[in-house]
Amino acid sequence: MEIVGMDQISPDQVIFWTWGFVTINATLVYTWFVMAILVAGSWWITRRISRDLTIPRWQNFLEVVVSGIRGEIREIVPERADYYLPFIGTLFLFIALSNLLAVVPGYVAPTSSLMTTGALAICVFISVPLFGIVGHGVKHYIKEYFQPTFIFFPFHVMGEISRTLALMVRLFGNIMSHEKVIAILLAVTPLFFPVVMQALGLLIGLIQAYIFAILAMVYISSAAQAHDEQLHRSGGEKAH
Repeated sequence: MEIVGMDQISPDQVIFWTWGFVTINATLVYTWFVMAILVAGSWWITRRISRDLTIPRWQNFLEVVVSGIRGEIREIVPERADYYLPFIGTLFLFIALSNLLAVVPGYVAPTSSLMTTGALAICVFISVPLFGIVGHGVKHYIKEYFQPTFIFFPFHVMGEISRTLALMVRLFGNIMSHEKVIAILLAVTPLFFPVVMQALGLLIGLIQAYIFAILAMVYISSAAQAHDEQLHRSGGEKAH
């Protein structure tokens, strides 16, 4: 077993266990840890859902969180908020919890790894055409990439790739840089200032989760609206 110092630039470099080509690093361990908390917490809170006027405290908390996420989605897509809620809500909760757990000693946020933020961005990259194809069919979705002429196809593809990279780098850069600043402050300043920065970091972590989820929803809804407009134009041309 090989354990690299926790002051490494990325949790990918913190190796807990290795055997042959199999390597278990901090990114994997803490990602599993966050997922386990989300799954166990969801099961524990929803195992006895009450419909009475008086409900358990944790059920009330979960309902507030879900209602808040649904409300934000509804601001972007008024008609189909519940359709997108599972995907967008999962993104937000995973990123938010990953960042909030930074207060735990020894914990390293998996979102400070480029591999994790890249995987999340790829999920968004795949979800955009997936939601479009489910809603409008393969033919109509692919056709939009050739609008207004086939020459624009590579530009549409480049746009999809560039915004995926932007999602990945934005989240990685904000979380990773904050953790390194806190580590430096702990080494060179008294306790009070790093504590304030840590509290600010929790707020930044929530904001980054919110921004990532909202941008994902904007990308999905913009693609859906573009295809809706294309279908409307096609229907109008046939009517004429």
